[in-house]
Amino acid sequence: MAAAPVKHRLGPGGPLTQLPPCYYEGYLEKRGPKEKASKRLWTCLCGNTLYFFNNAKDTHYVEKLELGGFVSLKDDCSRDRNLEAARLILRMKDGETKLTAPNLESRELWKGFLYSVIDLNVPSCLTLLPGQLQMLKEVVEKERSRRRTRTPTRAPPSPLSVPLVGEIPACFRPVSRTEAEVLLERHPDCGNMLLRPGRDGCSLAVTTRQDLNGSVFRHYRVTQRDQGGYVIDVENPIPCATLHEVIDALVEKTAGTLQPFLLEEPYEENITYVTANDENGEHMLHTAPTSPLPKAPALPPKQDRWCSSPCLDLLLQIDVFSHHLCHPLPPTQ
Repeated sequence: MAAAPVKHRLGPGGPLTQLPPCYYEGYLEKRGPKEKASKRLWTCLCGNTLYFFNNAKDTHYVEKLELGGFVSLKDDCSRDRNLEAARLILRMKDGETKLTAPNLESRELWKGFLYSVIDLNVPSCLTLLPGQLQMLKEVVEKERSRRRTRTPTRAPPSPLSVPLVGEIPACFRPVSRTEAEVLLERHPDCGNMLLRPGRDGCSLAVTTRQDLNGSVFRHYRVTQRDQGGYVIDVENPIPCATLHEVIDALVEKTAGTLQPFLLEEPYEENITYVTANDENGEHMLHTAPTSPLPKAPALPPKQDRWCSSPCLDLLLQIDVFSHHLCHPLPPTQ
């Protein structure tokens, strides 16, 4: 379970720089990209940023790591002097940070909280208890609410202000330039080119990623023409009738090196629901039964109303016998 949240964590400037709400905290050993040795620091996940303090009682952090440039989070299976310790590799756009949790259970919880504030979804790939999953669900809701209510210094242009014409390609994503780079780097097997809104809100852009001793990103502006269609704004502009032709033109110009980014979102395989225990109030996650639906009872086969049956045959024989009794045949001559 998480430690009690810190209510008043401050930045170097004092009360005017109070930090976002703390979702999870505890001691971690941290070694940044340029650090030669690990440091044991009290670590707080406040909002979508990790803040590091010298100890649990300090109110002013000494380092912070914003998670906006997140790329991946992986277990580090290398051995440690402390056999109970469990390592993590947190890869960001500007390098890797190695974190060491006290034990495996603590590492799973850290991963759960980190994924929850980064993806704004409860991760389904971790081994956690129902109560811990409920905690993560509450963190996701709080972080979503925090991001909706905070006032940005400059409102970014809405993707909806882009007047798209015609069918939209599947590789279109309503993301910023930075978010597009993170998506392409996190999912290299899903393609390396996506279409997104431009910064000015009146144009579009194509972001691409390729490997050349590391990730190489390129951004191309796509504008609409007054007479209809689109133009890829390069040195020799490339006119295209539709957005699909924009993507096809870039694939063709690069001999297939660039491929549309198609990320398949995972779907649940089972139906789950949460119930509360009336005695202790604890919430439990249940999986609905997967038995097939009962089949409707089969109707009896249709029969021709003129078809014979044993009872009908018997009635006919009785009727013929009665007819002969009442109307005997005349004697033969």
